Amino acid sequence: MNIKKRHNLTWAYLFVLVPIVLQLIFFYIPMIQGFFYSLTDWTGLTSNYNFIGLKNFTAVFADQKFAKSVGFTIIFTLGLIVGEIVLGIVIARFLNKKLKGLGFFRTAYFFPAVLSTVTLGLIFKQIFNYGLPQLGEKLGISWLQSNLIADEKTVFWGVLFVALWQGVAMPIVIFLSGLQSIPSEILEAAAMDGANNWQKFLKIEIPYLIPSLSMVFIMALKAGLTAFDLIYALTGGGPSDKTTTMGLLVYNYAFKSNQYGYANAIAVLLFLAVAVISLIQIKTSKRFEA
Repeated sequence: MNIKKRHNLTWAYLFVLVPIVLQLIFFYIPMIQGFFYSLTDWTGLTSNYNFIGLKNFTAVFADQKFAKSVGFTIIFTLGLIVGEIVLGIVIARFLNKKLKGLGFFRTAYFFPAVLSTVTLGLIFKQIFNYGLPQLGEKLGISWLQSNLIADEKTVFWGVLFVALWQGVAMPIVIFLSGLQSIPSEILEAAAMDGANNWQKFLKIEIPYLIPSLSMVFIMALKAGLTAFDLIYALTGGGPSDKTTTMGLLVYNYAFKSNQYGYANAIAVLLFLAVAVISLIQIKTSKRFEA
């Protein structure tokens, strides 16, 4: 092996080694530490702790706050998955057509994705607090005159709307890419055979979009189950813990109650749930692709 090839090989190994080391330092080692601390009563304030085994995990399933958080997280995640898939496909099909000003619409739909989630939450918090109630008063709409995210009956829909407003941007790009990968000859042949738009959508577009559907599903699943920053900025988990996600519950127990061991136990359960659901979804999507 000459010097040039050896030099190139060294740089190749270096570029591979750096991300592996970073993964070990910032992901795998903290993950192992988190699992270890979930078996202790560590408060996070001192270096002292006692090994208590699975007591944190047994206590979790008797925790009413945890049950309430799981319920909201599941419903919120399902809302994100359905919303991002349905809205993403509908808007992507609209943007896939030849229309005037199409570049503007594509930019407008993707714009929310570049905003900071915390900033977005704070902006919409002011809109819900002051903007919409005043608009409701002027238009004479009674249900709009109150703060939607302060009412237990409407807070879920308010939070889901904001999450979808930002979260649907990436699915649109993914679905649009999938639609543009469909050979035009196939669509033209289907049209010549008398297929209508609905038939072309079901028989041609959906099969081509299965990889995109799989990707969007995992993205929405991860975003819903680990939701924290938007909820924290928008509602803080209120009113009456109605919008406390599992991620926010972990934060509250760790940084407000100083129960780091217990918080890590909840985080471990959340990690296992995401991993299991993702594996099931990946295997299922491969069957459809085959």
